Amino acid sequence: MKKQSALHAVATFALTIAAFAFSAPASAQFQKPEDAVKFRQSALTVIANQFGRIGAMANGRAPFDAKVAQDSAHVVATLSTLPWAGFVANTESVKSRAKPEIWKEAGKFKEASDKFVAEAAKLEAAAKTGNLDAIKTAFGAVGGSCKACHDAFRTE
Repeated sequence: MKKQSALHAVATFALTIAAFAFSAPASAQFQKPEDAVKFRQSALTVIANQFGRIGAMANGRAPFDAKVAQDSAHVVATLSTLPWAGFVANTESVKSRAKPEIWKEAGKFKEASDKFVAEAAKLEAAAKTGNLDAIKTAFGAVGGSCKACHDAFRTE
């Protein structure tokens, strides 16, 4: 039990350090607009990967593993605050799937990103319970926040 707790503490520490390492360039000005786009896309790719692991379990495509769900939800919640720093004003001309509405409707975009962050935190809390039904409910809410943002602010 102590070994598992120690491993969890080390993993949490490593994830925290990684989050700070990723956010450090975001808090400073990016060297090039392309760097900001790569930053946000990278963070969103990791989030999508971990969210997909939970989705496979929630939708019955993979056997439910409470530990995997909890670990993935933790990554999603931890990284949920990172991508938004990469949506800086000088990146709207860089080829990506971001719509101009991100910059034209910055307040709405901020609301959408804040909703995602809040729903990701609820998903992590649900995953900590180990209850698949609670995870499914929270998963649906996170997915809904993703879809709403994608519909408004991302091209196909």
